[in-house]
Amino acid sequence: MGDGLVQARGLRKRFGEFEAVRGIDVDVAPGEVFGFLGPNGAGKSSTMRMVACVSPRTGGTLQVLGMDPDVDGPRIRARIGVVPQLDNLDAELTVRQNLQVYGRYFGLPKRHVREKAAELMEFAQLADRADEPVEPLSGGMKRRLTIARALVNDPELLLLDEPTTGLDPQARHLLWERLYRLKREGVTQIITTHYMDEAEQLCDRLVVMDGGVIVAEGSPAELIGRHAAREVLELRFAPEDRPPAAAFARLADRVEELPDRLLLSTADGERVQGEVARAGHRPISALVRRATLEDVFLRLTGRTLVD
Repeated sequence: MGDGLVQARGLRKRFGEFEAVRGIDVDVAPGEVFGFLGPNGAGKSSTMRMVACVSPRTGGTLQVLGMDPDVDGPRIRARIGVVPQLDNLDAELTVRQNLQVYGRYFGLPKRHVREKAAELMEFAQLADRADEPVEPLSGGMKRRLTIARALVNDPELLLLDEPTTGLDPQARHLLWERLYRLKREGVTQIITTHYMDEAEQLCDRLVVMDGGVIVAEGSPAELIGRHAAREVLELRFAPEDRPPAAAFARLADRVEELPDRLLLSTADGERVQGEVARAGHRPISALVRRATLEDVFLRLTGRTLVD
């Protein structure tokens, strides 16, 4: 199938009558950070579980590290690292013990595991907590430890499911820096995330999934250029003074009406803002910003909440 670390063709996953993944093609190149974006129920986690060799595929072909998960699952799992959405650390053990015990699962020599644990604690900025139990650690510390633990076997491929969910901005940025270091070291990463800024920061390439299929693929910049105008003008009006969205149709490439504001997509936000004023509209506030991956995501998958 080629040289990709992960390659899928027509990949499917069915649970009874429900088809969670409906024939997708995926290629992940060595050394890249690849992202899966999509609303709840889009099929991201089902795809990740098949790649992680913990859920068999229903149809299609899949190769991970050049092997078939149905035949070579144990060999693949020995060469990948997995960071689950929810931390599953051993709360009663210390930081050091979590790393050393996990390393022994891979049959690594004790001396190597001790040295690797020390290296990973420095990487995760947890060396000063080495002999403290995990339970009282902050959420950011636990997340860093979970990522460090996934690296104990020097994986060629690292799978991260919502790596920064629930973390404060400082902890998120520290984790981004750690993941960027891994990229520089050549570790291939596959990430699922709900944070669009995270995908823009980390991913070389990504796919947007919706309803079990891929609806868009490319780099963040390519997706923004393909599915959104260069800038967005956000207009907020008092409820009694708000004009209909149709009043701005000729001024922008696209007008989207939200409960609290209007979004005008355009190549030149300042020019459109001037035209809005000349037309006699007086918004409470007007903001020109560049289009983001979030604009693309919402345009492709909609704004309706999916449970």
